[in-house]
Amino acid sequence: MNMDAPAEKEKRMCIVCEKEQEDGLEIWGEFICRSCENEMVNTNVEDKKYPFFIRQMRQIWLKKNA
Repeated sequence: MNMDAPAEKEKRMCIVCEKEQEDGLEIWGEFICRSCENEMVNTNVEDKKYPFFIRQMRQIWLKKNA
């Protein structure tokens, strides 16, 4: 095993796009990929995608309080 080689990142399932991704953030054990994070923070509340993002984020809250 080469200790100088960069470690491979673990792919995780994004709760928004449901794709396996390497980079992102974890909130209370749930993963959101960088692409979805970026899209969510740049989505206007009047955009038709906004309610979808709210529903996906609500999953985190509901699982935490289950």
